[in-house]
Amino acid sequence: MIKRDVEDRFRFAALQSETGLKYVQKHNIDTNKVDSILLIDGDKYYQKSGAALRIALYLNGAYPLLYGLLIIPKFIRDGVYEYIARNRYRWYGKKESCMIPTPELKAKFL
Repeated sequence: MIKRDVEDRFRFAALQSETGLKYVQKHNIDTNKVDSILLIDGDKYYQKSGAALRIALYLNGAYPLLYGLLIIPKFIRDGVYEYIARNRYRWYGKKESCMIPTPELKAKFL
């Protein structure tokens, strides 16, 4: 996602961080129920497929086309999201090391 955010729209924070906790409290988010990506956009927040599809709208390439999938009922979208999340490492592999962020990438983390 970071590589595809060419318009530099997104910032990142761990929910447990000081900044993350401020957003969690502001939006009354129960972190015990959050087990996926979380997108906070203004006064609203989205989880699972809702977050992923709204993020896709602003990425480069063909990803914005995925936004149209929001017409599918949430329970179906989230089921597909959870299936992909459970299997992503099996399908795409898991890197043994993390990337070392450049100063530009570090600026994206709150």
